[in-house]
Amino acid sequence: MISVAPLLIACGDGALEIVTGQAGDGITMQGSQLAQTLGLVQGSRLNSQPACTARRRTRVLILGVNGFIGNHLTERLLREDHYEVYGLDIGSDAISRFLNHPHFHFVEGDISIHSNGLSITSKKCDVVLPLVAIATPIEYTRNPLRVFELDFEENLRIIRYCVKYRKRIIFPSTSEVYGMCSDKYFDEDHSNLIVGPVNKPRWIYSVSKQLLDRVIWAYGEKEGLQFTLFRPFNWMGPRLDNLNAARIGSSRAITQLILNLVEGSPIKLIDGEKQKRCFTDIRDGIEALYRIIEKCGKSLATVKLSTLANPENEASIEELGEMLLASFEKHPLAPSFPTVCGLSRCRK
Repeated sequence: MISVAPLLIACGDGALEIVTGQAGDGITMQGSQLAQTLGLVQGSRLNSQPACTARRRTRVLILGVNGFIGNHLTERLLREDHYEVYGLDIGSDAISRFLNHPHFHFVEGDISIHSNGLSITSKKCDVVLPLVAIATPIEYTRNPLRVFELDFEENLRIIRYCVKYRKRIIFPSTSEVYGMCSDKYFDEDHSNLIVGPVNKPRWIYSVSKQLLDRVIWAYGEKEGLQFTLFRPFNWMGPRLDNLNAARIGSSRAITQLILNLVEGSPIKLIDGEKQKRCFTDIRDGIEALYRIIEKCGKSLATVKLSTLANPENEASIEELGEMLLASFEKHPLAPSFPTVCGLSRCRK
């Protein structure tokens, strides 16, 4: 306290003169009267007392909230009391149990149509996770342009919203970006990303994701975008796909194998399906993703690129098929299904 008449308080490199103010009773008075009422004297120090205010919930926007990762992540976030989840998707069957939750806000719609609404919602949220993508290999060759439009163009727009409004983005890259890399162990900082020729449309998903990774990284370097890229390796668990998706060829490999078993059709292994994959329990993947989100509000020194996988759980599609077949044959309900045809090895 520099003086009480006038009431001058030292702060930073200068001083603040209090001309009028209010004591605890709400009565406005001149600075010198305020000093007398509060018992202030020259040379005294003012120590701030933190106000007891409720912590504002972190607002998380999940695009593709009804998808495999989206609905599991929603469940994990709502288990805590400090998150507000905003979600958008074209359906709600996997998240129906959350629709009446007070901290869950859902809009049914398509990101390619709700551009204005997404801009507004992105602005008021703290963290954005764009999980919308076509990620089934048969679609890469069947509908390559649609894969590009949704996976690249629509997600690029979301990325630019995050740059514009200075929001942190947590973006799902993919193990597919490594393509035909021959490294025994993939390294985010050193492994080369190798894909096939342009006349092979199956690589359009991989290169779309890779280019978005590079765009996000560049926005971080040049415009200060706060981001984390994560590469999920074959996450599996409840609500992964449904058998109807497998029937039209739009499911992951594990769901297709299960469909073959329950319908008694051969499990076709192309060229032996010897390539190895790391399979990761969805609970482990979601917990890792949750911890990344938790760090967002506490430190800017978060990891920029992370592979979320279980290297101890590696198997080829052939080995996976054999394990599923063995488990299916031991199941007490197996006799009620058609006779299993087993594994069928063929060449391309």
